[in-house]
Amino acid sequence: MKMTKKIWSLILVVSMIFALTACGAKEEGTEANTEGNAVSDDAAAEDDTTETTADADFKVGVIHIGDPADGAGYTFAHDQGIVAMQQELGLSDDQIIRKNNVNDQDAVAVRTAIEECIEEGCKIIFGTSWGYMDTMEQLAGEHPDVIFSHGSGYKSNGSNFNNYFGRIYQARYLAGIAAGMKTQTDKIGFVAAMDINNSEVTGGINAFAMGVESVNPDAKIYVKVTNTWFDPTLEGQAAEALLDMGCDVIAQHADTTAPQLAAQARGAWGCGYNSDMTKDAPTAHLTAPIWNWGVYYTKATKAVMDGTWTGENYYGGMDDGLIDISPLSENCAEGTKEKIEEAKAKIIGGYKIFEGELFDNQGNAVCAAGEFISDADITGAMNWYYRNVEVK
Repeated sequence: MKMTKKIWSLILVVSMIFALTACGAKEEGTEANTEGNAVSDDAAAEDDTTETTADADFKVGVIHIGDPADGAGYTFAHDQGIVAMQQELGLSDDQIIRKNNVNDQDAVAVRTAIEECIEEGCKIIFGTSWGYMDTMEQLAGEHPDVIFSHGSGYKSNGSNFNNYFGRIYQARYLAGIAAGMKTQTDKIGFVAAMDINNSEVTGGINAFAMGVESVNPDAKIYVKVTNTWFDPTLEGQAAEALLDMGCDVIAQHADTTAPQLAAQARGAWGCGYNSDMTKDAPTAHLTAPIWNWGVYYTKATKAVMDGTWTGENYYGGMDDGLIDISPLSENCAEGTKEKIEEAKAKIIGGYKIFEGELFDNQGNAVCAAGEFISDADITGAMNWYYRNVEVK
């Protein structure tokens, strides 16, 4: 319902006063996150008559490591979430301040981009890359009235600086099923952004490898590490090296479509990441673990607008819609759909993937029968590879 500007302005003033007094409110229904802070997987129940009305002066900042215009991959997926949030909350285009192509290894560039968002009046700023974490932590201390929300990583201050991520390993397990059923050489390549010391990447590789093993115990996963979160050239070169080894399926924890394009050029298949890459490599792509970031961006932005922000970390999964896989392409092997649907139902039903007796690729037991590995260890302490994984 539209209102006159005078009435609207009065409501905004009252709302701002309420927000300042309500910012310490605590949500119900939380669980422990990977760092022991409270995590909210689901939005608190709300009265159906309550609506969030967009404040014309409310602005949201987002710092991207790439450019959403690439139409696929990591940055595109994050920005699609921003667009979904914008539409859901009724924000105009000029209320979204984007800073694209901000190198997360350049602390000065990161600080400059974030400070520009603050100067433009952003009330909440999302940093989408791991390397933004330290700078966001510093700026959160300098600007207590601005909310800083960091994607991935592990740091937070419990008030105006939190982290958000999810159980992407669930979707990687499903993608592993597609890869394991498709390979003919029993050699599957994996282009990895970081080495064994980065648990986010390692946990994803292991879950993928376990998915492969569940349908094809003879297959092995060969990993090539690029040591960069974003580099199309290196990603493509790593994929080429794996293809030269005889890998006929290429999976990835890499930001761009380069590995999938390399697979297609060589008549192989692949599992992308972040967004559906079938349109980019139509004769190669099988499926991809994907993020529906709008689930979190809408929840977080609405909380700041409503004055209900609590500073809790967020760690969502397949059950709340944050995580999924892209639609299976016609390149998938017969029976893949049925196997994945069976596994997906099992995961949503409580299967933790990293549970029961598990061994690493050195023959060491990493989980005992009747036990499971916690999310905290999956995302912060997984420095081993599963038994069918080999680094090249």
